[in-house]
Amino acid sequence: MIDVNSLRKSVTFELDGQIFKVLDYSHNKPGRGNATIRIKIRNLRNGNTLEKTFQSGDRVQDIRLDHHQAQFLYHDETFYHFMDTETYEQTALTKAALGESAEFLKDGMEVKLTFYNTEPIDIELPSTVDLEVVEAEVAVRGDTANSVTKIVTTETGLRVQAPQFVKVGDTIRISTITGEYQTRA
Repeated sequence: MIDVNSLRKSVTFELDGQIFKVLDYSHNKPGRGNATIRIKIRNLRNGNTLEKTFQSGDRVQDIRLDHHQAQFLYHDETFYHFMDTETYEQTALTKAALGESAEFLKDGMEVKLTFYNTEPIDIELPSTVDLEVVEAEVAVRGDTANSVTKIVTTETGLRVQAPQFVKVGDTIRISTITGEYQTRA
């Protein structure tokens, strides 16, 4: 068991028979009384996101996770398929289980698969990913007073705010943590 004060972003725990991953965390200490801990969590089995409030001193069940290096192979209507790079075993996860991580996946990409017992529950992406721009708004001449951005669509369908000079065919680097444009690759 771990104290809820130890919960931080990306910590995984078990509550009421379900496995959750912390997406956001805030600690409130009013003038009187116990502190409250508000967290935004994602159920790793069905992908549902919810907010939960705990009182300081509450405890949740800590879980042991195994991590394996894997390569993203492809996706179909329901599943995203991965291959363990050591054992060559294939594993499939649903889009709901992956959440927003699915928008960063590119064929052949190396990721870390997370297992709870023998059940695959999540992936860990590299901190940045390079994706090709397949659609970009047209730049308007004279719109350069401030740092003007436009929305571009990448090969995976991810839509990102990018500088005006980015065009179709460019490869851009995107942070998987914030989902923001970083630079041209």
